[in-house]
Amino acid sequence: MNASDIAVDSPPPPPQAGTSESDGGDGPTIKINVSHGTSHHELHLSAQSTFGDVKKLLVHKTGIDPEEQRLFFRGIEKEDKEQLHLEGVKHKSKILLLECIASKERKLEETRKHDEMSKASEAIALVRAEVDKLSVRVTTLEVSISGGNKASEKEFLQLTELLMTELLKLDGIKAEGEVKLQRKAEVHRVQNLVDKVDSLKARNSNPFSDSGNAVTVTTQWETFDTGMGNSNAPSTTSSSTGGTQEWERFD
Repeated sequence: MNASDIAVDSPPPPPQAGTSESDGGDGPTIKINVSHGTSHHELHLSAQSTFGDVKKLLVHKTGIDPEEQRLFFRGIEKEDKEQLHLEGVKHKSKILLLECIASKERKLEETRKHDEMSKASEAIALVRAEVDKLSVRVTTLEVSISGGNKASEKEFLQLTELLMTELLKLDGIKAEGEVKLQRKAEVHRVQNLVDKVDSLKARNSNPFSDSGNAVTVTTQWETFDTGMGNSNAPSTTSSSTGGTQEWERFD
């Protein structure tokens, strides 16, 4: 057998410039350029792909969901099912991407809420720091009274006023979700400290009373379901013996 009789398979011709065979056998791969505002994205996909396929690829590059994308080729908006090669899209063709107005507005609203919650969280943190200091003063006062010492009325009045000031600050903070829970926890913390100051004041006024006959001052907080309280500061005046102070509880 002569060598000339042996059939030799010739290698396939190289692909044309700018194209390559796709892995899925859907025809040549083309490169298209997508403009989105000041950004430009380069995509490689099959010429037989649809504009819907283009949108799916753009999600990873732009963060815009497919249903919120609008694709234009030669000034005409294209439907998801339309194929690139049938609409005249070729290698290095340019496509324009626009984001739906509703999507832009939604993102702006999300950004606004995020900024508001960040500011609210920072405001709560500032209040928390001040309440930490006041909590130390209340604890010190409690130790002193438990040791048989007598505190001045001015100390109780000042502590109550400072705590109520922080409570009103919390009342003015608008919050949602997790930040709202943080605010609510801090509100309860301040209210508990005010109650403790009331109790210490009663003990200070009657240092030798029996535990069974001890005078207690109860602070009655009014709870608001909305989480927002009255902007008017409650009265900080209390009786030196028995009595009930009616302050509003802010949740």
